Amino acid sequence: MADVTQSTVAGATPAPRFIGSEIYRHSSYGDWHPLRVPRVSTVMDLARSLGWLTPAQFIVSPRAKPAALAGFHTVAYLNALQAAEAAQAVTDQTRLRHGLGSPSNPIFPEMYRRPATSAGASLLAGELLTNGGVIYSPAGGTHHGMPDRANGFCYLNDPVLAIQSLRRNGAQRIAYVDIDAHHPDGVEYAFADDPDTLLISVHEENRWPRTGLLTYAGIGQVFNLPVPAGMHDDEMALIRDTLILPVVAAFRPDAIVLQCGADAVTEDRQSRLALSNNAHWAIVAALMPLAHRYLVLGGGGYNPWSVGRLWTGVWGILNGRAIPDILPPDAQAILGALTWRGPMRQHYPEPHWISTLQDAPRNGAISDDLRGRTAQLAARRAVWV
Repeated sequence: MADVTQSTVAGATPAPRFIGSEIYRHSSYGDWHPLRVPRVSTVMDLARSLGWLTPAQFIVSPRAKPAALAGFHTVAYLNALQAAEAAQAVTDQTRLRHGLGSPSNPIFPEMYRRPATSAGASLLAGELLTNGGVIYSPAGGTHHGMPDRANGFCYLNDPVLAIQSLRRNGAQRIAYVDIDAHHPDGVEYAFADDPDTLLISVHEENRWPRTGLLTYAGIGQVFNLPVPAGMHDDEMALIRDTLILPVVAAFRPDAIVLQCGADAVTEDRQSRLALSNNAHWAIVAALMPLAHRYLVLGGGGYNPWSVGRLWTGVWGILNGRAIPDILPPDAQAILGALTWRGPMRQHYPEPHWISTLQDAPRNGAISDDLRGRTAQLAARRAVWV
């Protein structure tokens, strides 16, 4: 891995650091894929336009080497992924065995280099957090990747690699919290039987990959909460305060990894949830004091305006920045230049997607169903502790 250091005052926690790369600016999964939209580059540009991202805080992500990726992925799969990028084609056998060249996991020019870069960021983050601190890698969060196959837009599983790196660099107990609309099946596959890794996932029920059932019978450190369509900010606040924070605090982690997928907001068409970005930001802030190593990853998010605004706000929260009521002209120009074309139509932004970062809160009555599910899962904490 690259040798990256940051000078700090003796004894002080380093300022939060942002790991990014220009590879995301012009790389796309294809004209018809949900990941055709710019995401990480928008966050980098917005954060800089607001004066929130200094050169000292920005780290260029290294590209992970196959040997490092083999900590979770098979050599056969890594060879197939590199060969597919080089040839821009796969055989039927490779497609069936490794999931490459499917509609979800298409052939595209950077199909190895792009995920290897986000994986490199997660591996590096584990090293940089050896003595504590906060790292933000919005390109990370590819939580569906499996050891021998691409899965759900995820060619590699960088959260798994991040947890492994944190452990190699001194963290013994790691809490992984996932608020993406989709269940992190690849991360659960890796750590479901590891008593030193806590897994908490809040995800939409009956949403692909349709794993992560409330009735999961693990050894006690897996907390899956499938939530009904329409979950809003007040319901997520209940989950945050009665499940996520008490369970993480009781676990007493050395490190927290938060997968902050942006696809659970109302504007994202890959889910039927109804959060505002305030719900995500509140969880980002609330988890920060609970461990001295904190890694925040991206994940899902397929509306270019909502994901760019949400993830830029995450960086602001991590740095203690006040979210402006109205964005300055340079920031509005960045959002105004985004386009979102899809099959048979062009999507147009709402005015506040250009002028603001912060959504209006999306409140409502807490359903008895969700209250009951949360209480049922939270009750496991007493037995588990």
